[in-house]
Amino acid sequence: MRVAAVGDLHCPRTSTEDLRILFHDLSDEADVLLLCGDLTDYGKPDEARLLMEQLAHVRPLPILAVLGNHEYECGKQEEVARIFADGGVTVLDGTVVEMLGIGFAGVKGFCGGFGERALQPWGEAALKQFARESVEETVKLESALAKLRTPSKVVLMHYAPILETVRGEPAEIFPFLGSSRLEEPVNRYAATALFHGHAHNGTLEGKTFGGTPVYNVALPLLRKEFSGRRAVRFVDLPSVSAAVGSS
Repeated sequence: MRVAAVGDLHCPRTSTEDLRILFHDLSDEADVLLLCGDLTDYGKPDEARLLMEQLAHVRPLPILAVLGNHEYECGKQEEVARIFADGGVTVLDGTVVEMLGIGFAGVKGFCGGFGERALQPWGEAALKQFARESVEETVKLESALAKLRTPSKVVLMHYAPILETVRGEPAEIFPFLGSSRLEEPVNRYAATALFHGHAHNGTLEGKTFGGTPVYNVALPLLRKEFSGRRAVRFVDLPSVSAAVGSS
């Protein structure tokens, strides 16, 4: 199976013409498209509908997506997710889907920092709530991965689970780009690959402590690194014939 992955489309900041070029004949090059959050700019339903018009050119390619922080800006994230789903996009939020013997699990994720410097749930109630959000997203991912019985497991999220793929961003904002808590279930269930966005100026690749390859597929980063090429990350994964199912 050939996976195509990209995030941070920020439609309509990325114009319809640019999106049309990005997705043109993509079904000839990949078996599934992964969209790693921040697909709209302000989380407005009209932005979601505009993006769906462009994704219509990708058909019949299956599309899996997670939401990003920008989808939450207007408080319309549920409506935006529904527009995506009505357009044939499978939105993952602690849920899974299986294709050709590969299981896909997705969550938005959250921030909080990495390693010994990660924010802990201690002190003021606001800080405890902030840290708890990261824990809850991690639990959702853990639950999703536990459902999969496939030999290969692929994770998509918006926030970064490791420090390595956010390097290149200002160090002051590292804690707001992801959380190493998200790495824990990825290692525990030996995921085959992980894709995320959010860090526009980060690093293309890294690995978890367990050896899972991590790909930063934020569109601004791919444009910079893949100059003159389609700004989409392609990764080939071993697959076996299997019925498609979801939960």
